[in-house]
Amino acid sequence: MTTWLELVSQRAESDEPAVITTEETWSGRELLARAAGGAVFLNSAGAPIGKPVIALLTSTPSAFALSIGAAATDRALAPLGPRLTVSELAPCIDALDAEVIIAEPASAELGRHLSEHCGLRLAILPTLERSSLKLPTTIDPLRPAAILHTSGTTGTPKAVAYTEGTLVARVRVNAALVGLGPGAVYASASPFHHIAGLGMLFVAMGSDAALLPMPRFDLESWRGLAAAGVTHALIVPTMIEMLLDADALALPGLQVVQYGASPIRPSTMSRMMQALPGVRLLNIFGQTEGSPITALTMADHELAAGHPELLGSVGRAAPGVEIVINNPDNDGIGEVWARAEHLFLPGPDGWLRTGDLGRLDDDDYLFLSGRQGDKIVRGGENVYPIEVEQVLATHPAIAQVCVFGLADRTLGEIVAAAVVAVPGIPLPTWDQLRTYAREHLGGFKVPTRWEQVDELPRNATGKVLRRVLVDERS
Repeated sequence: MTTWLELVSQRAESDEPAVITTEETWSGRELLARAAGGAVFLNSAGAPIGKPVIALLTSTPSAFALSIGAAATDRALAPLGPRLTVSELAPCIDALDAEVIIAEPASAELGRHLSEHCGLRLAILPTLERSSLKLPTTIDPLRPAAILHTSGTTGTPKAVAYTEGTLVARVRVNAALVGLGPGAVYASASPFHHIAGLGMLFVAMGSDAALLPMPRFDLESWRGLAAAGVTHALIVPTMIEMLLDADALALPGLQVVQYGASPIRPSTMSRMMQALPGVRLLNIFGQTEGSPITALTMADHELAAGHPELLGSVGRAAPGVEIVINNPDNDGIGEVWARAEHLFLPGPDGWLRTGDLGRLDDDDYLFLSGRQGDKIVRGGENVYPIEVEQVLATHPAIAQVCVFGLADRTLGEIVAAAVVAVPGIPLPTWDQLRTYAREHLGGFKVPTRWEQVDELPRNATGKVLRRVLVDERS
């Protein structure tokens, strides 16, 4: 069985660009030489072979090289969010049999606190030098290339081993959907520790595309992508809104925009499509345990000109994926189960139980309704927060909204909404918003408790932390 490392190692003699920044370009030959330097660095840090290495890193050329060197020497990187706290990160570290933490200089203080708290050695990542060390290319396909963690929006983050053989299947499916290959220059604005960060960068590395590092996201770094020749970029809805407001979304040379991670407002989608004529759009639905599950393809976006309801879906099953809705209710909504060769953490029966609720329409487009734990049961009636949020997000005065359930003695739960107003536009009264919602929703779905907030709680990848709102109000 082919492994991901074998795919990447094929670039060891290539002079084609593999990593591009505004300051320098690394060829495939250079990237693999620096990866060997990463293995030498891990040796000096005392990282044991056969054990994962905790990493507090952002997307930089040295981080890319280190991820290859670590995979090649059986010391898979386990990147974690450098913006989180010791109390948030320690449970993830304690669950792994690691002895070393690698941190960038900017995360050195956090690294020191973690090393003291968890009893691990700390090493600071330098700019990796070239090495003539010969890295192995033939390895066990069951060995992890990296260990990523779930976002933890509904509980403690879970470690997911990205095994070499399964990662190859993921590379092939994602590369075909995104259109990655030789000549493509790919940038992900997601954090390095996220599936849309290192997870997609692994896809780009394995498909002969060049990587364009984005250690941070802001207007300046986005605009700088044009000078480096970006052709494919991944961004999330909050970033899209910021770029649209600054009239900065369109970039010369940009061919494909991949978006996802959270629902996108209808008005934002409309503005994005107008701002990017000729740019192909792609929405991939998946999770750390396996992605893609579905895809709203470039062809689907074109079809949506006459069928706008499709933009409310996350598309149809990705190539090679089977989807079923388990235990659907009277509205056809149940848990989304998926089965495919490229999923990392299926159950013993081969099915990945996603924890996401959704329904399939007659054309097999998947419409999500939220997470299993998000469902609100009001007086025996099921209310799915995403459905209510999608309605409220169409109101011109609402910038962001989160709907959640609160305990109630009479009804079991009531529907609550936290609303962020569009700057400069006053919110209508709550009675007016109830009337607006009632025009599109059954009465039992309309929020009975409302509040205005300055911002919604989010994790490092931009996902709204619904449970934080519930906990703070319980």
